[in-house]
Amino acid sequence: MAKSKFIEYIDDALEKSKATALSRLFFTYEGIPYPVTMCTSETFQALDTFEARSDDMVLASYPKCGSNWILHIVSELIFTVSRKRYEYPEFPVLECGDSRKYERMKQFPSPRILTTHLHYDKLPRSILKNKAKVLVIFRNPKDTAVSFFHFHNDVPDIPSYASWNEFFKQFMKGQVSWGSYFDFAINWNKHLDDENVKLILYEDLKENLDTGIKEIAEFLKFSLTGEQIQTISAQSTFQAMREKSQKTHGPVGPFLFRKGEVGDWKNLFSEAQNQEMDAKFIECLGGTSLGAKMKYESYCQD
Repeated sequence: MAKSKFIEYIDDALEKSKATALSRLFFTYEGIPYPVTMCTSETFQALDTFEARSDDMVLASYPKCGSNWILHIVSELIFTVSRKRYEYPEFPVLECGDSRKYERMKQFPSPRILTTHLHYDKLPRSILKNKAKVLVIFRNPKDTAVSFFHFHNDVPDIPSYASWNEFFKQFMKGQVSWGSYFDFAINWNKHLDDENVKLILYEDLKENLDTGIKEIAEFLKFSLTGEQIQTISAQSTFQAMREKSQKTHGPVGPFLFRKGEVGDWKNLFSEAQNQEMDAKFIECLGGTSLGAKMKYESYCQD
């Protein structure tokens, strides 16, 4: 069986990572660090030539917040309605790949699923102009940081950090791939009530997957029966995703679907780190609509 473009791209990025030291992993574009193994400044310069369609489905998230999970769910929704398997002719992260991909994407059939880790105001203008639907996925910052650290330090070939403490310092400074979690959150918070934007919380999906899938389906205008939603839900549990991950994502799959737990941060955070993150959350998101919806006290405080 031929390798999917998805797996080909991941394999290529891992190959590049082998020869890349952590100190040389990032380049900065418009103030945000991106991994040289996945992004190029030429691609960013070409990004605004991307022509969005009104039926594109955009899945926006900070890294390690469940984008692969939502990608699977939306693919299953398309399959359930159309009976056609969604193909990935390109790696689905919009800002990753070569600068000619946007030209190639013009040929792809609708609907197209696009994932991104970009701030709202860094998105190609056509996404907003053509009113594509945007699902924004958030996960609490403590579990996000721990998941990000394990991704770096568990996946062979990806540059590792000397310790969790070292990674935490860089994460809090925003000196990691795609920059600061909090800058991303502040930026998206301003647009969560926009007409074509819907917020999905990782923790809500963990708590009640059926309800989450029903909400996603309604937002994307898919008409499904309760039985169809339950079928998709059974195929989209973290355990089911992990079992298929080698097939869907290649060798990196089991690392992408490592634990998926809520509260895993308790295994790594020191008291001082807890206090630092709590203070940062209040400073950046206290009193905001997103801050309230994230239920930080429930998920991030003992």
